[in-house]
Amino acid sequence: MLKSAIIYKGASLIDQKPIVVIATYSNRNKKTGHVVQTYILCDEINPLEASKNGADYSICGNCPMRGEVTNDPDRKQAKNRKCYVNLGQGVLIVWKAYKRGVYQIGDAAEMGRGRFVRVGTYGDPAAVPSHVWDNLLSECETWTAYTHQKPWRPDIAMQSADNILEAIEHWKNKRRTFRVIKNVLDIDKTNEILCPASKEAGRRVQCTACKLCKGSSRAKSIAIVEH
Repeated sequence: MLKSAIIYKGASLIDQKPIVVIATYSNRNKKTGHVVQTYILCDEINPLEASKNGADYSICGNCPMRGEVTNDPDRKQAKNRKCYVNLGQGVLIVWKAYKRGVYQIGDAAEMGRGRFVRVGTYGDPAAVPSHVWDNLLSECETWTAYTHQKPWRPDIAMQSADNILEAIEHWKNKRRTFRVIKNVLDIDKTNEILCPASKEAGRRVQCTACKLCKGSSRAKSIAIVEH
């Protein structure tokens, strides 16, 4: 089976600038387990530089976790960036490998077949045409997906809620949410449960076995304590 593939190369649906989606299969993440990671990247710009100059809008849209554009020569990425994804590790490694020609165009359905898929390991899936994700997920075992573009494909993605008011609005419209909270006391027990893979929940299960963080589920929404 494929271990990596370029599954999309074209215009961002957010601003029409060139982006690329690279899928890689890995078994190194202790939280998620064996998983297909999907990196949504600016085609022509180093991810650190894209963060710093705001070009990451093409792949992240209006996500408030992006931080602020800066010209500070001592900074490698956006000022006050709050996103949990470390750009200097996997994201940068994948982008550099892409630029070296390591990855080839491959069949998305084959890449996802029988596997657990993370839709948007980095980047927002709403930047990518829906047919790409439909193909990738068509034969997969299960997936996780989150979006800050509101709303986008609630059948696929959890809606990222930045506060309880946003979460309530999504719940009213039958959309499940993923929300970062300050402590476990902030959870809305009527509508949310604590992420079972989190430290606060005792890391009871890996994401591959949990299968709750996707849109097409009747389960409660998910909350996780800020870390």
